[in-house]
Amino acid sequence: MQTDTPAGHSVPAPTWGDRHFDVLIVGAGPAGLSLAQLLKPQGLRVALVEQTPADALSQPAFDGREIALTQHSAGLLRQMGVWERFSAEAVSPLCDARVLDGANPFAMTISHHDAPTVAGAAPSELGFLVGNHHIRRALFDVVSPRMGPWSCADGAVPDAAEVVDTTRPVLFAGHAVHAVSTTDDMAQVTLSNGDVLSADLLVAADSRHSSTRRALGLAADMHDFGRSMLVCTMTHDEPHHHAAWEWFDYGQTLALLPMNPCPDTGMHRSSVVLTLPSSEMLAVQALEEPAFNAAMAQRFAKRLGRMALASTRHVYPLVAVYPRQLVGRRLACVGDAACGMHPVTAHGFNLGLKSVEALAAELGRARRLGRSLADERVLARYERTHWLASRPTYLATQLVTRLYTSESPPARLARHVALRIGQRLAPFRQAVAASLTGA
Repeated sequence: MQTDTPAGHSVPAPTWGDRHFDVLIVGAGPAGLSLAQLLKPQGLRVALVEQTPADALSQPAFDGREIALTQHSAGLLRQMGVWERFSAEAVSPLCDARVLDGANPFAMTISHHDAPTVAGAAPSELGFLVGNHHIRRALFDVVSPRMGPWSCADGAVPDAAEVVDTTRPVLFAGHAVHAVSTTDDMAQVTLSNGDVLSADLLVAADSRHSSTRRALGLAADMHDFGRSMLVCTMTHDEPHHHAAWEWFDYGQTLALLPMNPCPDTGMHRSSVVLTLPSSEMLAVQALEEPAFNAAMAQRFAKRLGRMALASTRHVYPLVAVYPRQLVGRRLACVGDAACGMHPVTAHGFNLGLKSVEALAAELGRARRLGRSLADERVLARYERTHWLASRPTYLATQLVTRLYTSESPPARLARHVALRIGQRLAPFRQAVAASLTGA
């Protein structure tokens, strides 16, 4: 990608028919689609650029990831018309959360009873579990032709006549971004097929390793944990009681996210996460299914009884990323491009939605005040809002991860004591519950 166009070398902004937009979003994943949906009521001319073909966007494949949604995130998805598109089977309640350390059977438990009251009553769950592919499909459906005009076919640039309905975003799918530049007058994106798009504001929503953010000179701090995460769905003998587990065992970290019973067998079912040093994960990946089932039951110390694979297996490297700036000239970062979290606290997706919500609110405020969407004050307000929402959580997660993956005797003692104290302190449990619900 090329870098910023030097100031003073700008060209007049093209007209709407010349493919100029108010907001151009790079990335049509959950963050990009959510932002496009939230901007619809504002009457902005919005476009999304995504290298994935539209067919794959409309029917996303299972990728192993189950998303723990806070009550706040669930409310936002309801507001966007997304929640009603989930089947009952796809949404599992997360009633409680348990944190375990080593072989000790003791677990610190954060209950939904610890959560802040809503309308005078405690919620019946901390949050909900929904598959990443279900969320992606529902978001695409909300923004796609089923809800109104949606341009365009993969790789085809729509004519001016096709995009006159400014309440619907335009999708440019099937071509990667080749170059990005910004001037004092506009942002410009060149696609791999040579087509050029421009906008008043460019939004990077293209993953934690955002090429858009890098091309425009926004540095980021990255921490590679040297570990990999295997995720899959498994059935098991013992019930999970809709409690999530985070088990910091020695030499491995295990997580269990409770799902609804298997629709075919009625057996207890969970999303299972195993984290190991990357070098050790290769052997686990290579196991045949019967050996894998036995190995996972053993890793869970038979606490779940027999376990059986009920999905494909997927492995992801563990890398956390936090940009030193969330905004630049005519640029704002959202989703993972604004904060790439370690998954241990399950905050990543929820913080991504918060970033989208915050940016949409600031752009709406700018329009009411008659300001440019790329006004420095507008972008600075967004950056400050999301910095306060995400930076403390990011740093706290890094600290927890270091403490609970260390094998040193002092760290082992500290984490055991911390869980015991945490269980005894009601204000601490209530604060964690508030965080888990998104209050």
